[in-house]
Amino acid sequence: ADFTTGARPVKAARGTELTAKSWQTEAPLRMLMNNLDPEVAERPDDLVVYGGTGRAVRSWAAFDAITRTLETMEKDETLLVQSGKPVGVFRTHEWAPRVLLANSNLVGDWATWPEFRRLEAEGLMMYGQMTAGSWIYIGTQGILQGTYETFAAVGNKLAAEGRHPAPAAEGSTEGPLAGTLTLTGGCGGMGGAQPLAVTLNDGACLIVDVDETRLRRRAGKRYLDEVETDLDAAIKKVQAAKDERRGWSVGYVGNAAEVFPELLRRHKAGEVTFDVVTDQTSAHDPLSYLPEGITVAEWHVEAAADPEGFTKKAQASMARQVQAMVEFQDAGAEVFDYGNSIRDEARTGGYERAFEFPGFVPAYIRPLFCEGLGPFRWVALSGDPEDIAVTDKAIKELFPENKHLHKWLDAAAERVEFEGLPARICWLGYGERAKAGLLFNQLVKEGKVKAPIVIGRDHLDSGSVASPYRETESMADGSDAVADWPLLNALINTSSGATWVSIHHGGGVGIGRSLHAGQVSVADGTDLAAEKLERLLTNDPGMGVIRHVDAGYDRAVEVANERGVRIPMNEK
Repeated sequence: ADFTTGARPVKAARGTELTAKSWQTEAPLRMLMNNLDPEVAERPDDLVVYGGTGRAVRSWAAFDAITRTLETMEKDETLLVQSGKPVGVFRTHEWAPRVLLANSNLVGDWATWPEFRRLEAEGLMMYGQMTAGSWIYIGTQGILQGTYETFAAVGNKLAAEGRHPAPAAEGSTEGPLAGTLTLTGGCGGMGGAQPLAVTLNDGACLIVDVDETRLRRRAGKRYLDEVETDLDAAIKKVQAAKDERRGWSVGYVGNAAEVFPELLRRHKAGEVTFDVVTDQTSAHDPLSYLPEGITVAEWHVEAAADPEGFTKKAQASMARQVQAMVEFQDAGAEVFDYGNSIRDEARTGGYERAFEFPGFVPAYIRPLFCEGLGPFRWVALSGDPEDIAVTDKAIKELFPENKHLHKWLDAAAERVEFEGLPARICWLGYGERAKAGLLFNQLVKEGKVKAPIVIGRDHLDSGSVASPYRETESMADGSDAVADWPLLNALINTSSGATWVSIHHGGGVGIGRSLHAGQVSVADGTDLAAEKLERLLTNDPGMGVIRHVDAGYDRAVEVANERGVRIPMNEK
């Protein structure tokens, strides 16, 4: 498929002037364009937003048709988008979504990378990742806050187990990773959040990436403190930061499959001590992981020339990297898979111990999911950063007791540079999201912000995904691969007033390994929007509660009882 035809810089409109007939269609129009803004997207000319191959639309012709359609749609019409291509507009009703999207979905026996790539090459399908094909990617900040939460949980676990080096004195304001050193790989659209997430928790971080331009880009946006091409110098800098208990991150240019084993050797020799080891390379798609022995310049030519051979080489390199990670764990480090399916690829590459370290969700995040806690993100359609400052302040006033939330919002305001339209994210639970949505709608109604606010989330949420190597790994009842839940999630959100709803396959971990759903709504200050937001932002996280009740988690049962979530099988 030819993705470059018609390539041009895309930037979403700002301000209060509509190009569509209402904010309910203006919002998806601006958010689609925002996904492809050169400030936001990895390779906008190829329509790739993040994750190596995650696209916003299938082709430039499809982009033109979608934007043209959104500009002319009525308030009771719904646009259908099949893997990035607009295929129809039907009359529905005002409560129905304005856009319904399905991306990358394949029947079970055909859900393989070779079959997907065949269809993609024929121009019949695209890979939507999670928020690329659902038009709610907000740059690296989108994953930053979840990464911040994860690394905070890692630090708290180390402290609870007495493995934290010289824990801070009681009453200290030091973050949970102070005095620790984290090693990780991959500094792209998702992995690029890791160094800042570590340093916001006051840890030191060494991040490895084959592509120096990615590291430079993250340093330019202050997600990364500095870039180093000399390994000895990089180690010296992060070791000094660890010893001084200060947050500092260094990006090292190298191949993780080669660098991780070398750092393991030095770790064992006592030259440097890593406390935490993880990875967020684009391992979910072997063609997006550079094997040893191939240069960055040769990468895409080699992958296109022989996808199967390249895949085998990539899996062999992943096996080497994962072997080093397992042996770091043997040597006492905290090691986890950060949701990119590298363990399964390494196992396929011949390394039998690949699954000896856990995924991050069962290790740190599942207790949050039981409460319906998950990513809540919003975007100022005005394009004015001041609107985000107003919402930050309003959220802090709405939840005055949540000091962890306040710390995040303050850090984000200080350290996070907006990419594209100004946006914010925080994690909120069942009951909290609906309150926040109604608050934002009121801010719009009263003119305290200059234009409507888009409210969405990642597909990585408590009740919206089936992904046995990530979000639903090691479920208490063994229901890891049951994919009815994201389908029910998409259906209930469609029925609850969302402005657009998406159902995708393969995001995060690759084709054949996940199904997940997303929803986005618009706080436009109207009474109708308030009604929709209250139902949608109650029912969507409610899916997380009932999912975990069904799997037998006691905390989820407590939350359902405390907050009035009806569970028919638990009623007398």
